[in-house]
Amino acid sequence: MSLVKQWAFEAAVLLNLATCCFAQQSVLTWHYNNMRTGANLKETILTPGNVSATQFGKLFSQPVDGAIVGQALYLPAVSIPNKGLHNVVYVATMNDSVYAFDADDNAGANASPLWQTRVLPPGATPVPVSVQGGAGTTAWTEVGVVSTPVIDPTTGILYVVAKDYLNGVVRIRLYGLNIDDGLMKFTPLVISARFSSGGKTYVFNDSTQVNRPALLLDHGNIYIAFGSNGNNGNEQGWVISYRAATASSFSPKLLGAFDDEPGKFTAAIWQKGGGLSADLAGHVYAATGDGPVVPGKNLGQSVLKLTQTGNGLILSDWFTPYNWSTILSRDLDLDTAVLILPAQAGPHPYLALASGKSGTLYVLDRTQLGHLCATCTTTDTQIVQEFGGGAGPDTGSLAYWNHTVYTFGQGVPIKAWAVQGGLLSNTPAAQSVNVEGGHSGIVSANGTSNGIVWQLQGDLSFATLQAFDAVTLKRIYAATQSGSRDALPATPHFAQLVEINGKVYIGSNSSLVVFGLL
Repeated sequence: MSLVKQWAFEAAVLLNLATCCFAQQSVLTWHYNNMRTGANLKETILTPGNVSATQFGKLFSQPVDGAIVGQALYLPAVSIPNKGLHNVVYVATMNDSVYAFDADDNAGANASPLWQTRVLPPGATPVPVSVQGGAGTTAWTEVGVVSTPVIDPTTGILYVVAKDYLNGVVRIRLYGLNIDDGLMKFTPLVISARFSSGGKTYVFNDSTQVNRPALLLDHGNIYIAFGSNGNNGNEQGWVISYRAATASSFSPKLLGAFDDEPGKFTAAIWQKGGGLSADLAGHVYAATGDGPVVPGKNLGQSVLKLTQTGNGLILSDWFTPYNWSTILSRDLDLDTAVLILPAQAGPHPYLALASGKSGTLYVLDRTQLGHLCATCTTTDTQIVQEFGGGAGPDTGSLAYWNHTVYTFGQGVPIKAWAVQGGLLSNTPAAQSVNVEGGHSGIVSANGTSNGIVWQLQGDLSFATLQAFDAVTLKRIYAATQSGSRDALPATPHFAQLVEINGKVYIGSNSSLVVFGLL
């Protein structure tokens, strides 16, 4: 069989799998979907009635060779060569390894990975933090795979971005691995790009950039965003797009690039590891970190709307808070993924939400984000709504379930904001007790019932799992209630978690930890 025919056959089989099997329960991307709602709506096992310290807890863990900074991904009923069908959980590490584990137990043969692949050229290593620089509060010791990968169910490719170091040279590469055996689907691509602005051309710099945000696969395009590790001072916020591999084009093709600080520095896109977002029309949204502002050109602490065109990746709209200079001087940048809401009733049916370290919650009209209000002095009057400090300081990425937006501030309650007529309620509809917070929370539910909010509390050596009734935000489970039974090993800065098929998967510095019904 020719390579083209083989690709076509595999694509047809995988497309069928995508529509029958993967549609059952799968996690192909960060926070479940490209709108980044953070809600699993197909959970039939875990309910607020059975998630408690007596019925729910840590089941097992799987050792790995480095820190798991990104979120785990999940596919059901994957046929693994010579190992049969497995529900599979995929994770990647800072030591430039990608693992596939049985998602349900670690007994017998499942004590070992179903497969493991190093995403490194021969002789290369992950980038030592002494070379990368700027470890800061992340406490990273090496930089390899930082972001959450993404799975294309139509081709069976898991895309992952890895950073490596060889003979004094730093490179960032895009890999594509088979979901069933971990073999490389195409020759890894060195990520490189140029961006023109104001008659000048700017070149992407591997050594100062880190792919912190989760990968986005939308409308057949892969979007990779970049910032830095701990503000090394020479980074910029880049978004680089590739056409994903297909049956007729075996390797991704560079489509375009956008630099949010041409001629200047910082304005990293990091989003606490959250992914770029996309609406149904294929527009892509990003939130930027601290950086200078020249309206429409240099876009620190801003929300960007990017559009892939035949002429490249262009800025089609943007929003910068009126008090951007104060935000910049106090390091209160926008640090969460942009949440895209489904169509709403009312005068603003197409909403996007953003927040940041100040806790201000920005409700934006996606058809007119609002640019910069030069005359505003106390609030941004040109946008749909603004809640100063409403989310709480240093919030994790937002979540949305059942006409409710959830915010996850640090040292304040988790808050549930009702959405009606295209507007958020002026005050929270429910809130939890005060929590340590700061991490991005998620929701599991069976449609509109049995909603549970999950969040990690604390950081690094002190992270613990907690769960809340999604309607009342009453705490129903805390790992500390069971002594040391449910304790986590040390976790990365802003560790990620995901819930699927009755289990919660958490990446640590040394293992994948699995929680479920005891």
